[in-house]
Amino acid sequence: MKLTDYFKVATIGKTKGLKGEMQLYVDLDGLEDIKFNAVFIDIAGKLVPYFVASYKPAPKNTAYLYLEDVDTIEKASALLKKDVYLPNKLKPKKQEEEFTLFDLEGFLAIDVDEGELGIITAVHEYPQQIIAACDYQGTEILFPLNEKTIKGIDVVKNIVTVDLPVGLLDIYLD
Repeated sequence: MKLTDYFKVATIGKTKGLKGEMQLYVDLDGLEDIKFNAVFIDIAGKLVPYFVASYKPAPKNTAYLYLEDVDTIEKASALLKKDVYLPNKLKPKKQEEEFTLFDLEGFLAIDVDEGELGIITAVHEYPQQIIAACDYQGTEILFPLNEKTIKGIDVVKNIVTVDLPVGLLDIYLD
């Protein structure tokens, strides 16, 4: 299981009660509209599947979750502060007008000259521009996301084609 085949939907915040119920901090709008019977929790860099016993949305981007086989506060406590993922096939499709540069996180970045750069791990907004971060040859690189650098976006294959400024990669690799 590769992390790129999944998308983050929430983080486990705290336990509730003694029977293993957990409060989630939900990152995704409309999670209650997705039909899922299992979630994947990032434990030490590996996605571990858990079957969902119940899921209840709550106000302010929170929800309550019971997992099968997590029936005590001790078992639930071991999962605190862990990220919760769902398979990409369940990811809601955005309308073209709803797509933003921040949705490029998780996309594969390919430079027209250098080839594959890696998966975009984060998209940051700075006062002057929006910057993407990705791990290229073991080093985190940052590059601008704008009309000049983006040459194409394939939302079906999760690929963004960019034309990085000349010498930008050299700064990181020297």
